[in-house]
Amino acid sequence: MESDVIHLTTFDTAMGEVSLASSESGVLACTLPGGSARELSRTVARLAPGAQTLKLVGRNRAAVSAVKAYLSGRRKDLDLPLDLRGTPFQKKVWAALRRVPFGKTISYADLARRAGHPRAARACGSANGANPVPLFVPCHRTLATGGGLGGFGGGLPLKRKLLDLEARGVAQR
Repeated sequence: MESDVIHLTTFDTAMGEVSLASSESGVLACTLPGGSARELSRTVARLAPGAQTLKLVGRNRAAVSAVKAYLSGRRKDLDLPLDLRGTPFQKKVWAALRRVPFGKTISYADLARRAGHPRAARACGSANGANPVPLFVPCHRTLATGGGLGGFGGGLPLKRKLLDLEARGVAQR
């Protein structure tokens, strides 16, 4: 069996450094702003064991440009091809998250319903935590029941910053 070839890129954005990995199918993993290339490497090793990794900017040029534009407030979507690797349940949750519009939020309970598992709000939180492409599958748009921020892998200050960025973008329309 031929192993995956994964292209790695680390770049600066308006919110900090981001690292991104892609396969031939699409974006496989990315860090949140301020994340480390080492963190990305661990995620890639888990998702694509034995993959050959190449540090090439060209292959990821479109994704890099999209992330930079999104984090600077000039782009409202990151609708690019993804190579989502997870359980069937995680993929349902991530697909439901991708349908939450820019500038909108959803509760974990609503996310569970939209994913077809109305009693699985906590499991949806776990799926969010396992999301390997948190900018492309916008888990920051998920709030706790009652409207609290809930958790976030990049920390609550970054979650607030992303939500504020989107709120400003909606207000500018």
